[in-house]
Amino acid sequence: MRDGARIAAAIEILDTLTRQHQPVKDAVRDWGKAHRFAGSGDRAWIAGLVLDALRHQASIAHAMGEGSARALALGTVGRIWGLSADEIDALFEGDEHAPEPLSEAERAGLVRDISDAPLHVRADVPEWLEESLLRAFGDAAAEEGHALSSRAPVDLRVNELKADFDKAFKEVSSKLKAAENTPLVRSGIRIAQRDPRGKAAAAESIPAYGKGWVEVQDAGSQLAALAAGARPGLQILDYCAGAGGKTLALSALLMNTGQVHAWDLDWRRLRAIWPRLKRAGSRNVQVHDGNEDKALSEFVERMDVVFCDAPCTGTGTWRRRPDAKWRLKPAALETRMAEQDTVLERARRYVKPGGRLVYVTCSVLPEENGDRITAFLDRTDAFKPVPALDVIEASGHLADGARAMLEPCVGEHGALQLSPGRTDTDGFYICVMERTG
Repeated sequence: MRDGARIAAAIEILDTLTRQHQPVKDAVRDWGKAHRFAGSGDRAWIAGLVLDALRHQASIAHAMGEGSARALALGTVGRIWGLSADEIDALFEGDEHAPEPLSEAERAGLVRDISDAPLHVRADVPEWLEESLLRAFGDAAAEEGHALSSRAPVDLRVNELKADFDKAFKEVSSKLKAAENTPLVRSGIRIAQRDPRGKAAAAESIPAYGKGWVEVQDAGSQLAALAAGARPGLQILDYCAGAGGKTLALSALLMNTGQVHAWDLDWRRLRAIWPRLKRAGSRNVQVHDGNEDKALSEFVERMDVVFCDAPCTGTGTWRRRPDAKWRLKPAALETRMAEQDTVLERARRYVKPGGRLVYVTCSVLPEENGDRITAFLDRTDAFKPVPALDVIEASGHLADGARAMLEPCVGEHGALQLSPGRTDTDGFYICVMERTG
């Protein structure tokens, strides 16, 4: 397919999303099934344009003067991908499948200055979240919102149960030429995405992944796992374990000693953990599901660490799931806050005296993060905050210079608020508390 036809395809998909409100992955998949002539490169290019249009939906619509599918697609190609109006029209020439040439109004929209637009427009976030973004980032709110609308790199964690870093890096870099060291974690490999029209790295298809030498895991998630302070022999409960990404990291940090107990209420969330454990060579993980009181009763006050990857709005992952940004509603935030309070109250029961409770979300909203910890500490005097950065540094897994990068992320309760703008990671909140009673 020529680029003009690809842009037309993106317009078609964006129009479908507007009318049918289906998940973007489903819309892209359905388009591909209906257009079998499109190759994998075509589909990746088109999907990238659709996702970038959704990432920057508010600012593009404001600049172009409308939020139609055509305006979003053309605005993305011009304002985000950097093509001029003449370059875009040149793509359309001689291509019967391309859109109509640009109008004068569209040409003006491609270069319109929106520096005086409202914050939620410049930050590309829902208007009702503007105040929350200001609370989280102050004067940097627009910059952080823009970073949350960028494309995310692919991060890998070297699984030291099977390979050391040098061995894994050599293997990965032989297949993925863009591989580089992450600036935050010694065991991390980053596959940068520098070309906005490029195809994302297929990390899961390389031999190193199949052999269990590496796992796909955002560098922020890797830092969160380090906040557990895991060391050989400890007993750790991964509360709300889900698909087990952090379970695998904790297992490796324990060097297959001690125990990681991975629990989730819904067994369907845990289905992916079994093949991952086998591939990673993790032998110190016990998986539990279903009724909490039945599954975890024997662990009350016996865990050295209880790791809570709490349910949240996922605002910190908007780079990867931009369509979720515009579906989020105030009622969903209120629901998540109530769930987070419940998670903290229930998970605390399993921490033994002197043990630690680690609270993590993939959110940048203070309502889900510091507010929840403040409310929790107000309800109990049995826990005290511990500086998360000190715990992470004590693990010995921070990259050189990483502490200086992370210090500006330290906030109330010694917690860390990571974000794409600050750390080029997903937006993770990490708080560590110690049981004093």
